[in-house]
Amino acid sequence: MSSHDSSAVRRTGGRTAGGNQRPSENGSIRQHDNHTNMREEDMQRMKAAVIRHVQTHLNEALERALTDSMQSLSTNTHTHTDETGTDNRHKLEQGKVFIARCSLLELVLDFDLFYYAFGQLNTVIWAWTLMFGYTLLGPYHVLRVWGGLYHSSRWRTCVSAGSALLLCTAQMSMLGIFPVYVVLHYQLPPASRFIIILEQIRFLMKSYSFIRETTPAVLRHTPQKDESLRYPSLSSYLYFLFCPTLIYREVYPRNPYIRWNYVGMNFLKILASLFYLYFILVRLCIPVFRNKSNQPFSTRTLILALFHAAFPGMLILMLGFYAFLHCWLNAFAEMLRFADRMFYKDWWNSTSFANYYRTWNIVVHDWLYYYGYRDFLWLSGSKLRSVATLSVFAVSALVHEYAFTMGFGFFYPVMFCTFAGIGVVFNFAMNDKRKSPVWNIIMWTCLFIGQGIHVCLYCLEWYAQIHCPRTGVRTEQYGNYSTESLHLAVQTFF
Repeated sequence: MSSHDSSAVRRTGGRTAGGNQRPSENGSIRQHDNHTNMREEDMQRMKAAVIRHVQTHLNEALERALTDSMQSLSTNTHTHTDETGTDNRHKLEQGKVFIARCSLLELVLDFDLFYYAFGQLNTVIWAWTLMFGYTLLGPYHVLRVWGGLYHSSRWRTCVSAGSALLLCTAQMSMLGIFPVYVVLHYQLPPASRFIIILEQIRFLMKSYSFIRETTPAVLRHTPQKDESLRYPSLSSYLYFLFCPTLIYREVYPRNPYIRWNYVGMNFLKILASLFYLYFILVRLCIPVFRNKSNQPFSTRTLILALFHAAFPGMLILMLGFYAFLHCWLNAFAEMLRFADRMFYKDWWNSTSFANYYRTWNIVVHDWLYYYGYRDFLWLSGSKLRSVATLSVFAVSALVHEYAFTMGFGFFYPVMFCTFAGIGVVFNFAMNDKRKSPVWNIIMWTCLFIGQGIHVCLYCLEWYAQIHCPRTGVRTEQYGNYSTESLHLAVQTFF
C-alpha cells in the first residue's frame, strides 16, 4: 500500500471516529437551549407578575390621590377645620393636587350676595316715602300751629305742653315704632335694614335740629297787630332734608352751578366701593367664619380669628369712610350746590383719639356738639364738662348699637362696649396733649385691632345665629356660644 493510500485511510478513519462523537455534542447543545428557553419563560412570567403587581399598586395610589384631592377641594370650598387643614397639607406634600378655583369672570358676574343684601327694595321705598312725608309735613305743621296758638293764647304753658306731647307722640309713632315694625315684620335683609334704620336716625336728627333752631325764634318774635308770625319756609326745610348737614339754617352758602361730571364720577366710585366691599366679604370674611361656630371655642381660635379679621375690617372702615363721607356727601352737595364741604378733617394724622373723634365725621360731630354737649353745659351752668362728654359718648354708643342690632337682627353689644368702654378710656388717656408721631402709630394700631374685634365677633355671631337658632333645645347652646365668645374677647384684651 502506498503512502498516499495510507494517508487517505487515516483521514477517512479520523472522520469516522469524529462522526461517532457528534450526536453527544448535539444533545448537550439542545439541552442548553432548552434550559435557556425555560429561563426566558420564567423571566417573562416574573416580568408579567411584577407588571401586574405594580399596576395594581399604581391604580390604588391613583384612586387614593383622586379621593384625597376631592376631599381637599370639598374642605377648601366649605372652610375646613384646623385639624382637617393639617391633614390636607400633608396630603398635598405627597403629590400634586389640582384644585379648582373661581375665575375672575365668575367673581364679577356672581352678585348673589348683593341680591340677598339689598332684597325687598320695594318695601324699603314705600317705607322711606312714608317716613320722609311725615318728616317733611309733621314737625313743620306742628310748629306752625303751636306758634299761632302760643302768641294768641293765655295758656301758653298748656299750649306748649300739648304741642310737645303731640309732636313726641307723632315722632315716636312714625320715626320710632314704624321703622322697627317694617324691619321686623317684613324680615328685611341686612342692607335693606340698614337703609331703613339709618334713614330713621337721620330723619330724627334733622327734625330735632329743625325744631331746636326754629322754636327760639318763634318765642322771641312777638307779632304786632295785623302782623303774621314769620315761619321758616317749607322749601328751606325741604332743602335741609336733602343737603349733607344736620344743623338747620334757613340759608346756606351755595355754588353758582352744578358739575354733573363730578356727580357721576362720585356715584361710580360708590359702586366701585360696593363691589370692593363685596370682594372683601366673599374672599376674606365669609370663607373664614362660615364654620367657625361649629368648632370648639378657645382663646387661640379667637386670637387667630381676630388677627385674620383686622385687615379686612380696616378695609371695610376705609371703604365706608370713602364711599359715604367723601363720595356720597359730595355728590349730594354738588347736586344741591351746597358749598360747605367740610365733612371730615385729616383724622388720619391724629395723635389722639380725642382729635380723631372730632375730625372723623364732622357732620355728626357738629350735631352732637351743639345739641348734646353744649345743651348739657347750658343746663348744668357750664359745669361738669367731663359728664357732658360722657353723656355724648353714651348717646352715640347707644345709637350705634341700636343701628347694628336692628341691621343684623340680633343684640350683641360689641359696638356699645368698644364705643362706651374702650372709646371713653382712649378719649381721656390719648388726649390732645399727645403730639408725638408715635401716638399716631398707636392710634392706627388700635384702629386695626378694634376693627378686627368688630368684624370677628359680629361674623361669629352671625353664623352662630344660623347654626344655633334660638328655638327648642338649641337655645342654651346658642346662648353659651355667644356669651363664651364675648367673654373670651373681653378676657383676651383686658
